[in-house]
Amino acid sequence: MATLLSYWEKQSFLQGFDVAVVGAGLVGLTAAIFTKRLRPRARVVVLERDVLPNGASTKNAGFACFGSMSELMEQEKRGGTAALLTVVQYRWEGLRMLRELLGDEAIGYEPLGGFELFREQEAELAAHCREHLGYYNALLAPIIDEPEIFRVADHKLARFGFAGVHSMLENVAEGALDTGRMMHALLRLAWQEGVVVLHGVPVTAIDGSSPAIKLNTPLAEIEAEQVLLATNAFSRTFFPELDVVPGRGQVLVTAPIPGLNLPGTFHYDKGYYYFRPVAGNRLLLGGGRNLDFAAEATTEPGLTPMIQDRLEQLLREVILPGQNVEIEYRWSGVMGFGQELEPFIGELAPGVYGALRCNGMGVAMGARSGQRAAELMG
Repeated sequence: MATLLSYWEKQSFLQGFDVAVVGAGLVGLTAAIFTKRLRPRARVVVLERDVLPNGASTKNAGFACFGSMSELMEQEKRGGTAALLTVVQYRWEGLRMLRELLGDEAIGYEPLGGFELFREQEAELAAHCREHLGYYNALLAPIIDEPEIFRVADHKLARFGFAGVHSMLENVAEGALDTGRMMHALLRLAWQEGVVVLHGVPVTAIDGSSPAIKLNTPLAEIEAEQVLLATNAFSRTFFPELDVVPGRGQVLVTAPIPGLNLPGTFHYDKGYYYFRPVAGNRLLLGGGRNLDFAAEATTEPGLTPMIQDRLEQLLREVILPGQNVEIEYRWSGVMGFGQELEPFIGELAPGVYGALRCNGMGVAMGARSGQRAAELMG
């Protein structure tokens, strides 16, 4: 069905763009904002296929983290020490940039600190992490500007009331934020900076055969001199060869829990499980994609009984043992993973760029990725 657009709609919202960003998540909005700051006269539009960003930006768990001890060990083993240092610095700078861009109050940032839990079956992993405390503290101190980032926190276990947890490490530099407030603040800032943000406008094809790149959408054909894909794992729709694989993360949030006292952010099983308190005495718990990597390597939203059952089992047997807890929210978000630890920021075709693949650390890497993309296009 033809869309009858007014003269005003065409003039103000749908034409004359220098840069078109596909994806109104954390990376896409920050890229648009930094583009306007670097090139104030540029006309910038952000196109989002859904009413809200449908990847991970409005669905992530709100962890302002750069990696638990066991995660960092795995990543150093995979990519080497130099790559680990590069990516930790990227994450730390990204978090600082996000906080400076929007302000701690606007995003609900809290420097709660973080904890990594080890049960009896992870005794060997716990011992290995303890042996390397000094090494990682010294390695990361120049980046985090903290001499003792990680420390043994067994003496704090009793206050949390966990069942079956025999040891715990603390990360003093970790924090949490409110995902919804963060995205709301980013949208406000984007419009304030002069960026046009259009929701419900999916891009179905990209045509770079003429000087102006054409984006096909159900609303209209939109042209721009440059295009940035900030669509993470969804980017393979346009460039199937990209090194980015989807990873679905399932999350639940409880109903209010009277007397809940778990100040902090918590990680378990090499970061594959994570939980934290959220507003209203609720507990957020997510993860479990390691139970079935193949099934969770999808861009489709959804929940699976195996993972949801496992999350509830952890909740009732380990985190809040003996408590009858009601689940009020369940959802999933889609992250992007690849062989390299660093995100991909680069040119995909003449005039078409990509900013994607945050490897599950989008909150930490998003703002820095957006800035780098804006600088690349500038």
